[in-house]
Amino acid sequence: MTIEWRYTIEQDLGILSVAGYLGPDAVRRFAGAVGWVVARGAGPVILDLTELRSWSAEGQLAITEAARRLAGAGRDLELAAIPADGSLVPPGDCPDIPVHCDLAAALSAHARFPLAPEEGRQTWRTDGWPT
Repeated sequence: MTIEWRYTIEQDLGILSVAGYLGPDAVRRFAGAVGWVVARGAGPVILDLTELRSWSAEGQLAITEAARRLAGAGRDLELAAIPADGSLVPPGDCPDIPVHCDLAAALSAHARFPLAPEEGRQTWRTDGWPT
């Protein structure tokens, strides 16, 4: 089982949404999504985990690696709606990763609210992204 992802840019804020199970088989696909994010947009990135069913230890490590990779590009990573089966405990050498209870709280922290689909938004997604 793997993941599906969608990346949305709203002005200078990126939202990477992930669906499925972030386990060992999905780590490469997740890293590819992060590469897509690094190459597009600017500013902080919210990793929206609302549709993520669960994650493994390897999946959690992939998220901390994403935080490092984004920090190297001058961007911060924040999490929204982490799975109920655990919390992310990044290693000491990892950049801070703020955690929000849901996407609305993360957007609110940036004084943002979801835009209508046609308003100043660019979106890319995998073919299997849930509708």
